Amino acid sequence: MLLKPKAFLFDLNGTMIDDMAYHTTAWEEILNNDLKANLTREQVKKEMYGKNEELLVRVFGENHFTQEEMNKISMEKEKRYQKAFLPNLKLINGLNIFLESAAEHNILMAIGSAAIPFNIDFILDNLNIRHYFKAIVSADDVKVSKPHPEVFLKAAQLLHVDPKDCIVFEDAPKGVESALHAGMPAVVLTTMHDKNEFEQYNNVLAVIKDYNDKYIQQIFEETFIDQ
Repeated sequence: MLLKPKAFLFDLNGTMIDDMAYHTTAWEEILNNDLKANLTREQVKKEMYGKNEELLVRVFGENHFTQEEMNKISMEKEKRYQKAFLPNLKLINGLNIFLESAAEHNILMAIGSAAIPFNIDFILDNLNIRHYFKAIVSADDVKVSKPHPEVFLKAAQLLHVDPKDCIVFEDAPKGVESALHAGMPAVVLTTMHDKNEFEQYNNVLAVIKDYNDKYIQQIFEETFIDQ
C-alpha cells in the first residue's frame, strides 16, 4: 500500500547535529585514560551505540562496575562532550529550514535517541528547537536500546501515528536496523558512516549528506511501500 508520511522521527546525535567525533573523543579519553581499556579509536566507534551503561558492559563485561559507578562514568563523559562541543553547536546544514517546512506541512515530529535527557536538553534548549517536537524518547524511556525497535515504536505511539506512516532519520546502521524492525522506512545521514554500511537494509529511502539534499525537497510528497 502506498502511503504518505504523517510523522518524522529523528535520532539526535549525528542526525540533527554533527557531533559524533566529539562523543568519540570523550569516550576515547574516558575508556583509555581513565579506565585503561586500551582501545583504538576505531574500536571505540564500533562500541558507540545504545545506552552508555550498555557500552561499558560490552567493553568491560557484566558486573565490572556497579550501577552507581556506571552512572558517574556516564555523566562525566557527557560533561566532557558538552564542554568540547558547545562552541561548535549547530544544526546539520539545511535542518532548520526542513523543520520549519515539516511544521508548515503539519508533519508531526519526535526524537528517538539513545542519549540521556541531560544531553537531549543540552541540544534542544541551546538551539531553541524544542517546540518542533511533540514527543521525546530518551535512553531513560526504553528498556532495550537500538537495534531493538522500542524507541521508535514508543515515539510513534506518543504521536498517535501508525508506525508505517513514519519516516525515521538516522545516521547509524543500528538505528536503521531499529527502524526496520519497527516497520519504518529511513533516511540516512552520512555524518559518521559510509553509504555502503547501509546496503543490507531494504528500508532505506535515501542516503544524504545533509538536509540541503534534493531528496529532502520532495519528501513531503514521498510515497513508500509498507513492508
